Amino acid sequence: MSAISVQQVSKHWAAARAVEDISFEAEAGAFVVLLGPSGCGKSTTLRLIAGLESVTSGRVLIGGVDVTALPPSKRRISMVFQSYALFPHLSVAENILFGLKVRKVAAAEQRLRLAKTAETLGLAQLLERKPSQLSGGQQQRVALGRAIIAETQVCLMDEPLSNLDAQLRHDMRREIRALQQALGVTMIYVTHDQTEAMSMADRVILLRAGRVEQDAAPADLYARPASVFAARFIGTPPMNIIALADGAQGAVIKGTQEGVVYRGPGGGMLLGVRPEDIQLVESGVAAKLEAIEYLGADSILVCKAGTETLIVRAQGKVARAPGTAVQLAWPREAMHIFEAASGARRDDVLVAAGVAA
Repeated sequence: MSAISVQQVSKHWAAARAVEDISFEAEAGAFVVLLGPSGCGKSTTLRLIAGLESVTSGRVLIGGVDVTALPPSKRRISMVFQSYALFPHLSVAENILFGLKVRKVAAAEQRLRLAKTAETLGLAQLLERKPSQLSGGQQQRVALGRAIIAETQVCLMDEPLSNLDAQLRHDMRREIRALQQALGVTMIYVTHDQTEAMSMADRVILLRAGRVEQDAAPADLYARPASVFAARFIGTPPMNIIALADGAQGAVIKGTQEGVVYRGPGGGMLLGVRPEDIQLVESGVAAKLEAIEYLGADSILVCKAGTETLIVRAQGKVARAPGTAVQLAWPREAMHIFEAASGARRDDVLVAAGVAA
């Protein structure tokens, strides 16, 4: 049985359609990330699961129970907000215990849970402080503590790390993931940051304009993006999406006549190749090196082939000058073909050309 089941859920406000016919499952103990750009419906979806917004149509099940019409207090979930939502006049201990006091949990049980939670999150020495006396990371731990102490089996997180600096986000990603695994809770985590999604999730639900674009494990999302949108959203730098044309001997990069991509029609198709899969070679697709960005461990090369721009990620420092001619190549298995009109993945094109099995 899935811990959370979202079944054909939609949310409309008059003519505005925030979420449209979304369905997905979160297995017990899984870390599921709702990923997508601003305005795609990920936070609204989380609020629908929590009961903070009413569902226009569809059903939400938690632990096999239909909770669509239940208030948040009856759903047996905990939630961590982007803003931390700490009470400034209460101490760390009082903030963490607030939910238990509202539910009138026995004082002895409160003390036991507080000690356990504070030890787990490294807050034992900070229990008497006020939120204003804490760093951003410590405030985030207090917000986590308030969710953990409830001892629910489902925890929802709405961009909890967006207010932290880059290094602290990196540290907190590891802490949250380790905590989720240690507690065995089912977690639904909202973010627009692909690094958070790829490094933390068991499963990623990629949303676009209120709909599920792709539902997959992080490795599958990277290796087999279902659309141009998915291909471009995952990866840094993003995947190259290159327009193809019909050449004399097969598909070629638009604006070129040589360097056959595959033996088949190229018109109306797009080639996807990740920058890290492209290599500088002695003989390949002719291109012009337009710019180099040296980053230390690697270099980002901007190349032009025909009418198309290709980004290449090469190791270390590249001893080439902008304006020089280069030759580019990539493995057959690194190619992705998409339909230009719809953006959908088209594996059949490569299969027909004998490139993919």
